[in-house]
Amino acid sequence: MNLNNIIFVFVFSITIAIFAFNITKFFSYLKIGKKEIRTDKPLSRLWKVLTVAFGQTKLLREPAAGLMHFFIFWGFLILLSAIFESIGEGFNSNFSLSFIGDIYIPLIILQEFIALFVILSVIFALFRRITGKPKRLKSHSSAEAYLILFMILMIMLSMYLQNSVKILIRPDEYSNYRVIASSLQHIFTNFEYNNVLYHIFWWIHIGLVFVFLNLLPFSKHFHIITSIPNVFFARLNSYGELRTLNLNDENLQKYGVSDVEDLTWKQLFDGYTCTECGRCTASCPANITGKLLSPREIIINIRKRLIEKAPIILSEQGNSHNRDEIINKNLVDKYITEEELWACTTCLACVNECPVMIEHVDHIVDMRRFLVLNESRFPKELQIAFQNLERNYNPWSFSSSAREDWASDLNVPIVSNSEGVDLLFWVGCAGAFDDRAKKVSRAMVKILHKANIKFAILGNEEKCTGDFARRSGNEYLAQMLINENISTLNKYKIKRILTTCPHCYNTLKNEYPAFGGRYEVIHHSEFIENLISDGKIILSKSLNTKTVYHDSCYLGRYNGIYNQPRKILKTVSVNQIVEMKRNKDKGFCCGAGGARMFMEETEGKRINHERTDEALALNVGMIGTACPFCLTMLSDGVKDRQKSDEIAVKDIAEIVADALIN
Repeated sequence: MNLNNIIFVFVFSITIAIFAFNITKFFSYLKIGKKEIRTDKPLSRLWKVLTVAFGQTKLLREPAAGLMHFFIFWGFLILLSAIFESIGEGFNSNFSLSFIGDIYIPLIILQEFIALFVILSVIFALFRRITGKPKRLKSHSSAEAYLILFMILMIMLSMYLQNSVKILIRPDEYSNYRVIASSLQHIFTNFEYNNVLYHIFWWIHIGLVFVFLNLLPFSKHFHIITSIPNVFFARLNSYGELRTLNLNDENLQKYGVSDVEDLTWKQLFDGYTCTECGRCTASCPANITGKLLSPREIIINIRKRLIEKAPIILSEQGNSHNRDEIINKNLVDKYITEEELWACTTCLACVNECPVMIEHVDHIVDMRRFLVLNESRFPKELQIAFQNLERNYNPWSFSSSAREDWASDLNVPIVSNSEGVDLLFWVGCAGAFDDRAKKVSRAMVKILHKANIKFAILGNEEKCTGDFARRSGNEYLAQMLINENISTLNKYKIKRILTTCPHCYNTLKNEYPAFGGRYEVIHHSEFIENLISDGKIILSKSLNTKTVYHDSCYLGRYNGIYNQPRKILKTVSVNQIVEMKRNKDKGFCCGAGGARMFMEETEGKRINHERTDEALALNVGMIGTACPFCLTMLSDGVKDRQKSDEIAVKDIAEIVADALIN
């Protein structure tokens, strides 16, 4: 062992010790989080890792930036072999991976060209940041991003230079396969001290790798270590299912989340994993329209608070001079404001765009739960809606005894007066009480009658599914409604449920099973499309105006229903069905979800106006939708833009009912 090896062993040992210490420290902070099982169904989790983490499928939704990151990511993985080889040389100057056999030559060639792609990708990233940085990349860690990109660039260049000089001083049978490094060797041909130069380049390369490694836990690039595990631990159940609070647990001192110790370990791990890429905030309808909410800042602030408070809880700094100051403030209020939390429409756009599977909406709803259940702090408009839910089982002031009045002249069977109900038509609060949505319910009944479908409604026994209460954080009220509805449904032995409301659909399908309510739940877009394909209804080409379809968040992103409504519109249309730029899983929210339907919107531009303007820009004659909330919000948007005489907003059921052939 020469002096170079001895110095390297010392530096290597110090580097690994510091890295291990910091990683252990940061991961130990997760112990303050609540327990949560995220290791079930390992094969499904591994598949998600292969597609999302290694396949980079979410990043590739934005082709230019996605390909750039794809090459950097895979370059990093492949070039680990080159870094390992350089580290091996620190222990033994003649170390090589040639012992792996025939694949060594392809590996060398791959390393050469992958490093070039990484360099080009880093240059593109730097150019993009300097000349036309997307708004989403403008954050408080810009300097750090430049530093990391510069270090990656220098690690790649020093690798080439190291190998180039090595070819001159110690050529071997593999030298010619280092195509790019070989092409650079002429630069050093006449240099007298190539052996010294090789060690300089080698130490620069190794030094940068060691510094880079120990910067990771303190930067947003911690995701290089945490992103793959975070994808593995991502939830497998539907995002439409919120975590259930055990309201009967007498040991619970508070409900929801007020500070980091109330979060689960996985929610805390999300904080470590955030890349600060800003895709979540760039897709957030609240942020886009000028509200305070930034999903990225929610996650970053969780990380900041964790790093600040966890050492106190774990007694690492038990005698810290500012201990009381740290303990006496909360994540909610000090780091994350009420205004941010209540601006969320729970549209899931942030979660859908996140390349590392962070679950922003769950964090927000959990914090809303704390505000509502513990503090009784919520927008004043919700007070009225909550009271109406408690008294009338709908968010408005309509009496529950009037729930079936919309169908008084339609000869609609009531479950309590029927036997052997094959299909329950769940009307929903909007479908029963809102004048505009009642037309959709009537249209659906017309379609059912035409197809000779045996069905019934619960009538006055139906109650709100609890969606609005649950998303607003009022878990107590939501569970009361859920349990009462399940009791009613099970009493009548209901097996299949049809609904025109995506919010009812999502709650009945994804959340009722946790409370014992397991049913086959069908959205009317699926049902109608099946009726058409089975020939049970025949439609005319009666839609003769240019039409655009708006995707409901709870139908689309939450439940993956995109094609059925479009197929229905194409069946009845003689004109082109056009698309807004933000469509399907990139669709823009109408602004009504997450209980926003019942709150005033006073900050920035109204979300429904933003979406309406996008539709109006296409010069359409009709906006189609498949959700009563979207129907209301878009109708209001068209009215506010004084276009009601030119543009109709209709549910697909109304469009189909108008096209029925007798």
